[in-house]
Amino acid sequence: MSQAPDIQGLFGSAVTAGNLTAEAQVVLSGVDLGQQMQAGFGVIADEVEASEVLLVTLWIDDSSSIRDASNEQVVRDGVNMALNALKDSKQRDNIFVMIATFNKQRGTGSSVIVPYTHIDQVPLLDTNNYRANGGTPLYDKNIEMVAVITLKMQEFADCGVTARGVSVLVSDGADYGSNKSPVDSAVAMKSIRATEQHILLAMGIADGHTNFNAVFTSMGYAKDCILTPGNTPSEIRAAFMVVSQSAVRASQGAKGFSQAAAAGVGGFTG
Repeated sequence: MSQAPDIQGLFGSAVTAGNLTAEAQVVLSGVDLGQQMQAGFGVIADEVEASEVLLVTLWIDDSSSIRDASNEQVVRDGVNMALNALKDSKQRDNIFVMIATFNKQRGTGSSVIVPYTHIDQVPLLDTNNYRANGGTPLYDKNIEMVAVITLKMQEFADCGVTARGVSVLVSDGADYGSNKSPVDSAVAMKSIRATEQHILLAMGIADGHTNFNAVFTSMGYAKDCILTPGNTPSEIRAAFMVVSQSAVRASQGAKGFSQAAAAGVGGFTG
């Protein structure tokens, strides 16, 4: 049974360790990490018997436009492809995955589909646990994601466990309804990127008018970490394949992580 994380304690520890700037702390501490989101912290770090772990975080758009474009199953397939690749990885013993959406899923009252859980126990997405039915508060959700991964990585660090991470934010549209700005997002992103322990990827599924390269760079993503597939099943699946390849390589210890970070998304395409 997981216990509620000490949010303020982890924030303080991250600042003391130099893993969080004061400016980023101001942005992240304003995030509403309510009970449901705190449940997403999942596995307790000091109960993990490992010296190194890889935290894979998938934050998936579930807006109504995903449904309207008939892409719900394509997104499920793409996420499941990445999960299966990690399940087949030789390093799967030390991989933990979290999956969350932009909106609360119907029937659960939570946007967390899977809290940080060992990869062998992570369920695949299906029509019961992923349905697109909400909006696109892109900036807010990106900041929320950064808050969770920053604190989870710090929890492991405080237990003497080296934690590296790979995250992907997936959207099929520009921001709609956020309270935070892209500048806020960029401040938070700069802080976690500076640790050089996390690969942050963003995927923008073409909607016919959003310039995802501009949107994601304004939010703090590196240009070589942005995927912009067209709105076709084959292109979306190919983009998720890039994500899975990056995560699998990153799971292969410090050298594999450095190679994955250096490759960017371009290193797995073409």
